Amino acid sequence: MNKYLSILTIILFSFINTFAIAGDDGKLEIKGKKNGEYLETKDCFEKVNRGIFGFNQVLDKVIFKPLAKGYRMFPKPIRSGTSNVLSNLSNVVTIPNNILQGQIGSAGINSARLVINSTLGIAGIFDVASYYGINKREKEDYGQTLGVWGAGPGCYFVLPILGPTTVRDSIGSVVNLVGGDAWYNVTVANDTHYFSEADYYTSKVLDGIDFRAKNLESFDSLEKNSVDLYASVRSLYLQDRYRKIRNIDKTTDTLSDDDWEELDSQ
Repeated sequence: MNKYLSILTIILFSFINTFAIAGDDGKLEIKGKKNGEYLETKDCFEKVNRGIFGFNQVLDKVIFKPLAKGYRMFPKPIRSGTSNVLSNLSNVVTIPNNILQGQIGSAGINSARLVINSTLGIAGIFDVASYYGINKREKEDYGQTLGVWGAGPGCYFVLPILGPTTVRDSIGSVVNLVGGDAWYNVTVANDTHYFSEADYYTSKVLDGIDFRAKNLESFDSLEKNSVDLYASVRSLYLQDRYRKIRNIDKTTDTLSDDDWEELDSQ
């Protein structure tokens, strides 16, 4: 039961983050070049997906947006410290994926950041590593690793509450629950005297709220200016995943997580 709950929590807040990467109106599919051929990510269940997407929008307006507005009321140092802690925790997933993708240099840098910020930065509250010139690298996950290894994305689909994903990215999320996420292992999978399940779920909830709060204006602008919001989210989600798998700095109409985080004006 705990594992099913954790799957729900993980992908739920992945949905919040995913919703923020949409921009202009999208297309039905995105094509990526691999070994001279073009792979297509198809929207296999578009009619059903659109209905579920509408349901998720209602949840965002009723639950996530109000929570984000309330979070914005906290002083900026508190919010910055929270963001730093969450970013530091993400390294426990990024580092093994750096290694699996052959990014040994990035794995070393992220490992150094994890050690420095967890100690000198007081559990990651302060980004001491950046002060010493050890700047953060882009996050990696198991869905990206599967893509680097040659796995196709499969169909694009939208889950109730959980939001946009693909077959490949869903499998990548499950890998976290079978040993791929050290934070999950020491909080949920194993009974320790130092951490509990509540610590894990709290971190996931805070991650989603923190991200949503940073992009309130961006969400509003997206919804206001998109002729077809569903198509926008779909297209930009696929573009963002394509860019991250291939470590491309920029793709058309796509912003990275860090780009969106810089939109915080508070």
